[in-house]
Amino acid sequence: MKTIRHTGTESVPQSRYHEIQYLKEVEQSPGVLTLQEGRNSSLICNYSTSIRGVQWFQQNPDGRLISLFYIASGMQQKGRLKSTINSKERYSQLYIRDSQPGDSATYFCAVETQCSADTCSLYTKP
Repeated sequence: MKTIRHTGTESVPQSRYHEIQYLKEVEQSPGVLTLQEGRNSSLICNYSTSIRGVQWFQQNPDGRLISLFYIASGMQQKGRLKSTINSKERYSQLYIRDSQPGDSATYFCAVETQCSADTCSLYTKP
């Protein structure tokens, strides 16, 4: 399993010192997947905060980055690939049906967060 953690602080210059803090965590599994031609498989992207949507990418061996899906609700399908999202359980899934040699790549997901009072709030530091 691969965990990507992103933390950051952005200073906001005003008469009093303000800062925005945020923490987002995305976990994708399995970390490594080996699949025989013609088999089906899936990857799962779990996230820990409220989001607007999930973006699935494919990076080919030559380094090209291809956007496969942006999904905010329900299900989307493109040929042998399908993506679903379950906002209540906080995960998205990428399905690969009838895998082909051309599917050999690195796949990853990214989330577009939705700020709430405790995830992206502006507050005054005493």
